[in-house]
Amino acid sequence: MSAIGVTHLSKSFGGVRAVDDLSFTVEPGTVTAFLGPNGAGKTTTLRMILGLVTPTSGTATIDGVPYRELVRPITTVGAVLEATAFHPGLTARTHLEALRVAAGLASARVAHVLDQVDLTAAADRRVRGFSLGMRQRLALATALLGDPDILVLDEPANGLDPAGMRWLRGFLRAYAHQGRTVLVSTHVLTEIQQIADQVIIISAGGLLFSGPSPAGSDLEEFYLEVTG
Repeated sequence: MSAIGVTHLSKSFGGVRAVDDLSFTVEPGTVTAFLGPNGAGKTTTLRMILGLVTPTSGTATIDGVPYRELVRPITTVGAVLEATAFHPGLTARTHLEALRVAAGLASARVAHVLDQVDLTAAADRRVRGFSLGMRQRLALATALLGDPDILVLDEPANGLDPAGMRWLRGFLRAYAHQGRTVLVSTHVLTEIQQIADQVIIISAGGLLFSGPSPAGSDLEEFYLEVTG
């Protein structure tokens, strides 16, 4: 299974240092919570891991190679960075089918991922009528299409009701139990603390903490202590 490695990673936008000499590892078989205040550099870091932003210095790798060098990235890494990036006139099924064909995946994958995220009943509805929670589920289905070993998720609980959040917790925990790698950036600490094995906390683009999720303590309190 695949691991994520970030080594002395930095990114500047003009005179702004968004990520500053950041190093950490995300191991297979774990759910890792990626935490930090707004503007800490979390999304920029995720985008560098996914090859969407070029680092100023340092490296971000998947099993030792940059994302752009992966032979079939869709079968290695699935990502949710934006749950609104869908054509509103397409149905969920048509959206997934177009991606499946482009990637050369088996036809059964579309029905499978719709079932995984509990969207089968809404598969033939147009995305313009979806709630934010339903769009989150469709974004996750898109990430799962290639049956990847790694999931990289940015605020995946946005728009989910309590039942949806409970479902997401169970799903991510089960995914990691299969030996896969889950990296989740979130502000919903009460939810992630129930499933996180590892915690990475950054602020102002730099690393404050990387290690096991604090056992027997409140993650929010721990987070506040670390971030000051």
